[in-house]
Amino acid sequence: MKNKFLIHKGEKITLEWYFDKNGKSKVRKSFMELTLNSKKKLTYIFLQLGKMGKLFNKEKFRNEGDKIYAIKASQDRFLCFFFDGTKIIITNSYKKKSNKLPRNEKDKALKAKKDYEQRFKEGTYYE
Repeated sequence: MKNKFLIHKGEKITLEWYFDKNGKSKVRKSFMELTLNSKKKLTYIFLQLGKMGKLFNKEKFRNEGDKIYAIKASQDRFLCFFFDGTKIIITNSYKKKSNKLPRNEKDKALKAKKDYEQRFKEGTYYE
């Protein structure tokens, strides 16, 4: 199951889709439904993150507080967090409609982060 959710294994960081207890990944599904052009833009950012570990361009990658980051390409936003200094787990996505991060989207990312960390600690996440 682990490889199904692997996005990219880079030189510095591995990127993965978050998936719930039922093995479903809404964020991966959202990515797959994007236009080819949007997928290309995001894939480029994923590759850069894997290679460098972090991006300093706030137009592409931004700290949203509470250890949640936004990967940004056009109107598409993918929220994520760093885990153990070696992984970025992408939790959820949304289309930008205003300049502020919607609180409910950040809450989803925080909930997924907590769930991932707990299930990883228990040894049940990659079963």
